Amino acid sequence: MTHHQARATGALALARPTRGWVALRWLNILGVVLLAAAMALPLHAQDRPVSFADLADQVSPAVVNITTSTTVAANLDQTMPNLPEGAPFQDFFNDFFNRNGRQQPRPRQSQALGSGFVISADGYIVTNNHVIEGADEIEVEFFDGRRLDATLVGTDTATDIALLKVEAEADLPFVSFGDSEAARVGDWVLAVGNPLGQGFSVSAGIVSARGRALQGNYDDFIQTDAAINRGNSGGPLFNMAGEVIGVNTAILSPNGGSIGIGFAMSSHVVERVVFQLQEFGETRRGWLGVRIQDVSSDVAEALGLERAEGALVTEVMDGPSKAAGVETGDVILRFDGVSVADTRDLVRRVADAGVGRDVEVVVFRDGAEQVLQVTLAQRDEERLTPAAGSGAPQAPAEPTMILGLDLVPLDDQMRADMGIAPGVEGLVIRDVESGSDAESKGLRAGDIVTEAGQQPVTSIESFNAALQAARDAGRRTLLLMVRSGGDPRFVALAIE
Repeated sequence: MTHHQARATGALALARPTRGWVALRWLNILGVVLLAAAMALPLHAQDRPVSFADLADQVSPAVVNITTSTTVAANLDQTMPNLPEGAPFQDFFNDFFNRNGRQQPRPRQSQALGSGFVISADGYIVTNNHVIEGADEIEVEFFDGRRLDATLVGTDTATDIALLKVEAEADLPFVSFGDSEAARVGDWVLAVGNPLGQGFSVSAGIVSARGRALQGNYDDFIQTDAAINRGNSGGPLFNMAGEVIGVNTAILSPNGGSIGIGFAMSSHVVERVVFQLQEFGETRRGWLGVRIQDVSSDVAEALGLERAEGALVTEVMDGPSKAAGVETGDVILRFDGVSVADTRDLVRRVADAGVGRDVEVVVFRDGAEQVLQVTLAQRDEERLTPAAGSGAPQAPAEPTMILGLDLVPLDDQMRADMGIAPGVEGLVIRDVESGSDAESKGLRAGDIVTEAGQQPVTSIESFNAALQAARDAGRRTLLLMVRSGGDPRFVALAIE
């Protein structure tokens, strides 16, 4: 082999690296690609925790187990046996049964378990109302094993929140509320509590949904798949900063155990409630003094609204709104400078606005917006209970079917039979045509139509006049004010 041949062979050898070198080279390239892909991910996607241990260590000292005791008088209705004089154990039975021959009721202790968390160094503790409701004694167990008796500061049944107080010799570890409004679907959360009485327990999951409503007017629940079971009630739901963004309250389950659908009342609601319980021992919510309903698309069309939004006023009660000039049929579009999405949104905003405040309310009336100034009063649940009237009218008048409704003018006899106030005027629905739009909108026999086309109706003629006016205006629906069991609401019926 010549010298040139050797160099060529050497060059050829260098151009053909070993298989191991090729594999290493491709691994390096793959590593660069993966690193670039990781850098391209959003920052929050890279912040997935490897462990929740540090967070659990941080917040657990402020979480407590709650045990309540309630004395229940047992009513054991048993008759004393008829014993012969001098029978064995006669004295025992005489003591066991009372003079009337009935067994002496023996009180028993009923216990319940729940969770809570400390929100201040001086011993204020938040939990659920249903955890401590009716309790004679409330005991709080801390993470370090200490046990202290707690006193009840106040409760709010509307949001199921209760505030307790313990007296400790030294400052207590506590946690702070976070911003539940900033929580996003998919964010990590940590639930801490006393599930099934097992003591301190931690479960992790994500925010599954926000703004859930279950039954209450002020509901604003965070839904999570973090395991929540009985005994977790009242415990905190933490974000990754160790802040409380919810109070674990309820689960959706066919068997009573966790299936990954749990609900925590948002800190946005809880923080306001706790502040008022600390200040006043009760909640003080704003009151507008109106009954309202959502604006459906057909109601919006009947009123001439461009979009189905706001809250439609069905009744104005004696109070702030009547004094400010709010009228039945107004649509509240904005409250205190913020657009109103629906009735639930308005109820929450009014409640949070405070008592005695002057607020600007924008209403839609007669095709235009009007600005009103309302001074909010304090909400009183008792005065909001509507009067009830029931039963279909038993009138012999000839049937008059209009828009699927058999209508008859309301008279004194019907008012007496149906328990209707003397001042109420309108047309009574005696029957609803099967398959009609009226039936699909929930109108029933016994309902009272008091307005048609936002005009009072007391006769069939006035109803027909309102119907013709809607047709002449090119409306596709006729807006009715209907009272069902004393409760007013608007219903838009298709004209054709």
